[in-house]
Amino acid sequence: MRLLLILMSFLMPVVLVLPACSSTGIAIREKMGTPKREQLVDRVDETRDAQESAKEQFASTLDELKALSGYAGGELDSAYKRLSSQLERAQSRADKVRAKIKSVDRVSKALFAEWEDELEEYSTDSLRNASARQLDDTKFRFNEVIYAMRKAESKMEPVLAAFNDQVLFLKHNLNARAIASLDSTLLELESEIGLLIADMEASIAEANSFIDEMSGEQ
Repeated sequence: MRLLLILMSFLMPVVLVLPACSSTGIAIREKMGTPKREQLVDRVDETRDAQESAKEQFASTLDELKALSGYAGGELDSAYKRLSSQLERAQSRADKVRAKIKSVDRVSKALFAEWEDELEEYSTDSLRNASARQLDDTKFRFNEVIYAMRKAESKMEPVLAAFNDQVLFLKHNLNARAIASLDSTLLELESEIGLLIADMEASIAEANSFIDEMSGEQ
């Protein structure tokens, strides 16, 4: 028990510092000349690029799995290693997408909280009301964007799990029978990836529209 209390005394400051570090980073960038609105656009832009990269990698991993499914001979270990490498890259890019979405969410909360607070600073009702309407519109559009991002994000893990199952099975069964077994799950996996890619493309389109609107291009 004493040891547990000691460990908690070390861990609690770390847990408390993590959210503070995020808000501090936002504040530092603002002091350096990048307002929260622009930071939000930047984060959405980065998340869109991360999703584009992940989408391409998932498609590439599927192609590698298809190639292995039709493997006619040669060194099976080399084919397995290529598939394993593709899976690692897909996992890495999925992790990046998740991190970028969290970053978008943090900046949006900071922006909208500040905007809400500053509504009270207006002395002119018409300007306050106009700003409040703009805030509501921006929140509405942002919610559409973050929903699309999270919808696509939610489909990554099942696909990664299915890929991982295939890689694990092949790791210990590098033979023709194991390769043939891929055919039974390949169509289902291909369908799941098709849905994932469609959701990612929808999310990317929402992000592009939001970036244009926030940048005043529409």
